[in-house]
Amino acid sequence: MTVAEWATIIGATGSILGGGGWFVARATRDAARATAAAQEAAARANAAPAQQAANLAVLEATVRRVDEENGQLRGKMSRLEQVVRAFAWTTDRWARQMNRAGIDPEPAHPLVEEYNRTGV
Repeated sequence: MTVAEWATIIGATGSILGGGGWFVARATRDAARATAAAQEAAARANAAPAQQAANLAVLEATVRRVDEENGQLRGKMSRLEQVVRAFAWTTDRWARQMNRAGIDPEPAHPLVEEYNRTGV
């Protein structure tokens, strides 16, 4: 081949590649966008289990704290119920002693009367 033929071939190749370069650049840009979107989706998918594990840990800690507080409140409530029963028993005993001595005690508060009737 002569130099002119080679120049023609190189020129034609350059113009094919030069005109096709726009398509190559566009395809490369689109491929980069698709790759970035895929990597972002993969990162979100990989982060989801970690986020769920963190949420579960917070939930478990909250449940433990609420269970502990519930236990404390139940203990306090039980103790309060015992004190109210003991107080009701004591005041009932005092009222009977006063009646036996001929002293009429003051009427009980309506809540006390309700408790004496219902036990609640």
